[in-house]
Amino acid sequence: MNFDFSDDSKLLREQAQRFLREQCTPKVVRHVLEGHAATSPELWRAMAEMGWLGAAIPERYDGAGLGYEALCVLAEEIGRVLAPVPFASTVYLAAEAILAAGSEAQKREYLPKIVRGELIATFALAEGAGEPREAAIRARLSDGRITGSKWPVPDGSIAQLAVVAARDSSGVSLALVDLTSSGVSRRALPMVDPSRDHAKIDFDNAPAVPLGASGQAWDIVRRLLDRAAILTAFEQVGAASASLEMATAYAKERFAFGRPIGSFQAIKHKLADVYVATELARSNAYYAAWALSTDAAELPLAAATARVSATDAFYLAAKENIQVHGGVGFTWDYDCHLFYRRAKLLALSLGSQRYWKDRVVAELETRNAA
Repeated sequence: MNFDFSDDSKLLREQAQRFLREQCTPKVVRHVLEGHAATSPELWRAMAEMGWLGAAIPERYDGAGLGYEALCVLAEEIGRVLAPVPFASTVYLAAEAILAAGSEAQKREYLPKIVRGELIATFALAEGAGEPREAAIRARLSDGRITGSKWPVPDGSIAQLAVVAARDSSGVSLALVDLTSSGVSRRALPMVDPSRDHAKIDFDNAPAVPLGASGQAWDIVRRLLDRAAILTAFEQVGAASASLEMATAYAKERFAFGRPIGSFQAIKHKLADVYVATELARSNAYYAAWALSTDAAELPLAAATARVSATDAFYLAAKENIQVHGGVGFTWDYDCHLFYRRAKLLALSLGSQRYWKDRVVAELETRNAA
């Protein structure tokens, strides 16, 4: 079985690399990191113009209809440059939630706006620390109004629309909330990686429009998390590859005792370990991309495996990149910390590493019992 990407996807990758190399330099990331902006609107508009925001959205909703394989390619390249844009919250989560649970009218109203870059959306699930579990949902939805708090919400400070998981008389349901409406207040949260916005959003009897059937949302939420985990894994693989390239380049140009430090066995071992971990994560991500593109029965297991593998690989790559750089690797002037920050942030998004390891075990037990 061939899990490699198609020729069209490879061409898309080359296009994305050229574009992001020019338009998303470390200077752009640092501009957001240093608090000058919550995101890069210029980069976001450019991505919309190139059709990236609608890569997996069907053409009938003005999307490109390229499928999830193309979206995985874009996710890897976006991760490689640490792009400070609300791509994950809007495309991986909110758009997927509307596609999965929305009515035809809701899809036609919101998805074209997402494709054009006119609407930044997010998915409000977490209510403080803890894993994404159905019992943890405490926000209340009643008579078209929602009350409760959600945090951390990715891109919650800049989003105009949120898909909110809340509890009604039937169980956990989804609702669409206009974040500019009355009854909504929000504040930015300090994060280890400020180049990805997060916020706490308080709902005080805020107007909400049901999204999908009442009380039947948790199965949809689990599927959303699986899909987002695969796409996030591609971001992590891309960033791990960039970290390895950065460390390798420095090891070749930095001299000590009259030799490049890359010639020393200790440095070789570090780089080799990162390479093995990254390639293992890439293999798991490719398998998960196949499962996502074909909606295979193996998707939940593939998603959890890719998530665990990519999280481990990115953290190792970011950590060892700092170590290879030695004393200067810890300084603000070098870009190593940008990758380390993103590695720590992505490791906790969508649930912790322990949560996804438990998912791997649970899926294996289920398959073995069948």
